[in-house]
Amino acid sequence: MDASWITGHTQLTGLLGSPVAHSLSPRMHNTAYRLLGLDYVYLCFDVTESTLTEAVRGLKACGIRGFNLTMPNKNRMLELLDECTPAARLTGAVNTVVQENGKLIGYNTDGTGFLRSLQEAGTEIYGKRTMLLGAGGAASSIAVQSALDGASELIIFLRTGSRFFERTKQLADVLNRDTSCTVQLCDIEDISCLREQVGKSDVLINATPVGMEPETDRCLIRDPAWLPPGLTVADIIYHPQKTKLLKFAEKAGCRICPGLGMLLHQGAEAFRIWTGQEMPLEQIRDILWQHG
Repeated sequence: MDASWITGHTQLTGLLGSPVAHSLSPRMHNTAYRLLGLDYVYLCFDVTESTLTEAVRGLKACGIRGFNLTMPNKNRMLELLDECTPAARLTGAVNTVVQENGKLIGYNTDGTGFLRSLQEAGTEIYGKRTMLLGAGGAASSIAVQSALDGASELIIFLRTGSRFFERTKQLADVLNRDTSCTVQLCDIEDISCLREQVGKSDVLINATPVGMEPETDRCLIRDPAWLPPGLTVADIIYHPQKTKLLKFAEKAGCRICPGLGMLLHQGAEAFRIWTGQEMPLEQIRDILWQHG
C-alpha cells in the first residue's frame, strides 16, 4: 500500500470495536478523504469493552481527531466522554466521537443514518407500525429517531433477561411520555408473539447481529411465509449485503433495505462532524456496493 501521502500533519480517525477486520469504514472514509484532498487517515483498532478506557485515554493523548464505535463499545463509551449530544444521552449509546480543544464529544448518527437509508429504499417511517429486533446501541438510536420522526407504533423485541432490558424499558417510558409514538416491549424468544406481530407491522428492522458473517444461515424470522408482501424489511448488517432475513423478504415479495445504506449515511454524518465537509455520497456508494 502506498502511504506516501501521509504527512506530519495527517489527522487520525478510526473505528474502535471487536471484531473490526471486516469493516468497510476504512475504505469509505479513506476514499472520501482522498477524493476531497483532505489530510486525514482512518484506521481500525480491535478494542473490547475491557480495553476501551485505556485505548480512548491513549488516543486522546495522541490527539486523535475522532473515531467511530461499534460492538461492543457504543454504550460503554458514554461514561468516557466530556460532553455528548441530547440524542446520544437519550439513547445511552455513542457511535461517533470528535475531539475539540482537548474534549471528547459524543454523537449518535445511527438513527438518522438508518432512516435516510430507509427513505432511499422508498419507505417513510411516519405513521408506520414498526417492529424492531434488538436493544443494543444501534437499536436504541433507531428507536429514538423512529419515534421522533413520527412512527405510530414501535414494538421492540429483546431478551427480557438481557443487560439492556431495564435501560430499554426506561427508554420506552420516555418515548411514550414525550412523543406521539406508542412503544411496547416483547420477548424476542416468544416465537408466537414474534410471528403475530410481524404479520401486523409495516416495517421490520433487524438491529441484532443475527445473520452476520460467519453465521449467515441464522435468522430470527423462521419462515418467509411469516412476512406479508406489503412489509418493508430492513437489516443493519452489511456483511453479507443480503442476509438470510433479506432473502426471505425478497421471496415473500417485500421491499428490502440492506445495511450498506445505513453504513453510508451514518458514516457521512461522522465525516461531516470531523472535517466540516460533505462526503461525496454517490462515489462512495458505488465503492461500498462494489466491495460490500
